[in-house]
Amino acid sequence: MHPRKKIYLSGPIMDETHTAAKTWREVAKQQLCDHFILLDPMRRNFKDREVDSANEIVEFDLQDVRDADILLVNYNKASIGTAMEVFYAAHDLGKFIVAFSPFSFQDCSPWMVKYCTKILPSLEDAVTYIRENFVQRHVE
Repeated sequence: MHPRKKIYLSGPIMDETHTAAKTWREVAKQQLCDHFILLDPMRRNFKDREVDSANEIVEFDLQDVRDADILLVNYNKASIGTAMEVFYAAHDLGKFIVAFSPFSFQDCSPWMVKYCTKILPSLEDAVTYIRENFVQRHVE
């Protein structure tokens, strides 16, 4: 039995509505929890823009990035935190990064194109890609 891989759910929180930030993460958890451990930064109850929690927010998120095997990234808008997580995970840690984005290739930031392993057009496509490539199949 292989240990389950961990997936960190990276995407806008601070510049996103609470519902939008939470909804895609809930869908991803429902669709991937049978084979993966999901690390959702929204499980922590920090308030953005409070000075005393800023360092904690960043450190806990970076710990999740370090613990994860894969990042699933919602690249639906420019987000400094998301971009920093992607760069750290790819450049410093060599993690596998699967993003989904409504942007065409031409409209994606060259930084996101360089540091995301794969960018797909929808969450459903990203979930399918992860399941096809990271679920251990038993060969008889």
